[in-house]
Amino acid sequence: MITEGILNINKPQNMTSHDVVAIVRRTLGIRKVGHTGTLDPMATGVLPVCIGKATRIMEYLDMDLKTYQCTMELGLMTDTQDIWGKVLERRPVTCSEEEVRSVLSGFCGIIDQKPPMYSALKVDGKRLYEYAREGKTVDVKTRKIYIRSLDVLSVFPDGKKTVTFTVECSKGTYIRTVCQDAGMALGCLAVMTELKRVQSGIFAEDDAIDPDSLKKMDLSEIEKRLHPVWEPLIHFGEIITSEDAGLKFSMGWHLPLKYCEIRKRPEFAERDFYLPIREEFRRAYNVFAPVGGTMTFLGTGFYDLNYKKLIADKIFYVR
Repeated sequence: MITEGILNINKPQNMTSHDVVAIVRRTLGIRKVGHTGTLDPMATGVLPVCIGKATRIMEYLDMDLKTYQCTMELGLMTDTQDIWGKVLERRPVTCSEEEVRSVLSGFCGIIDQKPPMYSALKVDGKRLYEYAREGKTVDVKTRKIYIRSLDVLSVFPDGKKTVTFTVECSKGTYIRTVCQDAGMALGCLAVMTELKRVQSGIFAEDDAIDPDSLKKMDLSEIEKRLHPVWEPLIHFGEIITSEDAGLKFSMGWHLPLKYCEIRKRPEFAERDFYLPIREEFRRAYNVFAPVGGTMTFLGTGFYDLNYKKLIADKIFYVR
């Protein structure tokens, strides 16, 4: 019986991220299921889905970068910033390939981005797309995002006014908005016409399962494709302690480091992430112990600078 873990789902077009969650719920017969980051209905690709206790790690994944492949069309603007929206304006496309590449190269690094009105972001407890559908406008503040790389794959192939690129970016980056902002900078406007997420943290397109294939699998097959709860937490450090100390830790005991073997230190213990992160993440560890002779993931803990001990944040092992 499957009770927890993470499935890497390949979301098809014309399906919402919530639709995928519903399929996983029905297939496994488990209510507690959630995805780690919304993909728009017309977007495709990697959608990690957490099951059972694994849903508790979603707040830990803020430092994961995501990679997308995107195609945009120049010469028009829509209300949704993609090809499926209402056309608001058209302009002739007179820019060169060199100008396109130059403009897109300027989107790398830490930049300010204003989320689109047709998005699931909440303002005053209400999602922006709900305001947009009611014809209302609200003040949407810009926010910092990080783009590690943006690589142009093709410009104006076969005479088409389209551009295809890959982009690796932080959580909360709207690729539609990158397209629109690039179009504005070029002076000819642009909309997104295709978007595929090819990587999200450790999860890659090559390992993703189509929802239709998932429905046909038996539970033993699905279990083989499950990722353990701790696997995506690559930015945390890793500690191994004794069985006795580990069981005490899982019951709330503050764990002194003298009882621990530090196998790996937190990635951002001594260097900054590109954007602000919770200070605790700089001292966050995955904690393991040999329980009954089997190395077992107990949970996560933050090292407390005052107590000089590791304090449990989330416990996953239940005796």
